[in-house]
Amino acid sequence: MATPPAPTPPRRRAAWLQRGWQALRPGGAKAGASRSHASEKASPPPSPAPSPAPSPANTAAAATAPPTEPQARWERHRFAWEDQLRSYRLFVPARPSQAPPLLVMLHGCQQDAADFARGTRMNALAEQHGCLVLYPEQLAKANRLRCWNWFDKAHQGHAGEPAMLAALTRQVAQAQGADPGRIYIAGLSAGGAMAAVVAALYPELFAALGVHSGLPAGAASDVISAFAAMRRGSRHPQLAGRRPGAMPTLILHGQADDTVHPDNGERLAAQALAALQASGLALTCVDSDEGQAGRTAQVRRWVDAQGRTQLEQWTVHAGPHAWSGGDPAGSFTDPQGPDASRALLAFFLQHRRPAGAAAA
Repeated sequence: MATPPAPTPPRRRAAWLQRGWQALRPGGAKAGASRSHASEKASPPPSPAPSPAPSPANTAAAATAPPTEPQARWERHRFAWEDQLRSYRLFVPARPSQAPPLLVMLHGCQQDAADFARGTRMNALAEQHGCLVLYPEQLAKANRLRCWNWFDKAHQGHAGEPAMLAALTRQVAQAQGADPGRIYIAGLSAGGAMAAVVAALYPELFAALGVHSGLPAGAASDVISAFAAMRRGSRHPQLAGRRPGAMPTLILHGQADDTVHPDNGERLAAQALAALQASGLALTCVDSDEGQAGRTAQVRRWVDAQGRTQLEQWTVHAGPHAWSGGDPAGSFTDPQGPDASRALLAFFLQHRRPAGAAAA
């Protein structure tokens, strides 16, 4: 059942939400019934003046010239969902692998797709590995700060924003010929919290989850409980009517995060570990310290019998509420931290969703 997008909160709640999410600025950071896949095309360039006929020498040189190198594409598209057009960006590498992996990246509050891509530098890594990267954008009229509405009951089931994001992911994966077993989702802050919600609701679609400075699925059900979870951590996070399913998960959280309490990262790890163990996996925990220059991180990895890391938790020492190791050209980045994008992609590419895996 499709549910209309939640209306913009009343003025008093919007002011409260504005004050709360304004804290996202860390030190040094800047401040379907109807579905289509339409690209915004630039106006064609003017026609060039006629060229003189080529000489035989020029013709021979052109015949022996090396072929033009393929170029990566950074595309802007719109997606029709419930009578609204949703913008998104898509990175297509110059040489995508056959049936390439697809990574879905959800931005945080006060960000957009281009800003998030710039700050995470994920496209450069995706080029190296032949991956597609999808960056959906939140509508300003759905949330004045462009936060994903992870805390709203209207967006915690198979409707609203989760349904839109799942439909968009399927549309792009099919159009681009992505490997259906290698689709991943990750996000920062409100985007990380929404990524956790979407992965919990659509485990048949995603092979792994990444949450940076976010909250567990079901951590809140309204604005009041959202701020409580952000300030103190979520106590018993769970989506209504759903038992957490087993999914490979990477969690990264700054120890000095004063916007989303680091206890949320601990809750995410505990929830993911319990679900993985309940699925029958035997896991071994390995601890290490990582990071050479700048900030370091304590890293805990739970590894299965085949040597694959099923759960990975990074706690960045003195890390703020920002994308660790990000580019300062983007907002909400911490250039001194370990490279979150590299860790995330390395973790994801270990995992393939089993063929025919069904939702819990």
